Amino acid sequence: QVQLVESGGGFVQAGGSLRLSCAASGPTFSMGWFRQAPGKEREFVSAISGYTLYADSVKGRFTISRDNAKNTVFLQMNSLKPEDTAVYYCAGGRNTLGYSARNYDYWGQGTQVTVSS
Repeated sequence: QVQLVESGGGFVQAGGSLRLSCAASGPTFSMGWFRQAPGKEREFVSAISGYTLYADSVKGRFTISRDNAKNTVFLQMNSLKPEDTAVYYCAGGRNTLGYSARNYDYWGQGTQVTVSS
């Protein structure tokens, strides 16, 4: 069982930036990020394996990258908006990459991102 540990969440004003990190205890085929705001369902943000996927709502503002040697994925979040406020969850897939949570087998505990207006 691969363990995922997120870090880097916090509080920022609108227009600011944050960088999330997620370290996996072992190798995974894909890694990604989902988020869940209060009262809403968990939604896809971005993912990476040999290529990258982004939700339309974050394209051009967020950048995902990966350090395979360290089994770590990063999410650079720029031009943050209040609607980006959510708990961000790291996800890892054994052999698939996709927009659905069903594509991922491992999950972190989440890190809070709060963007004030």
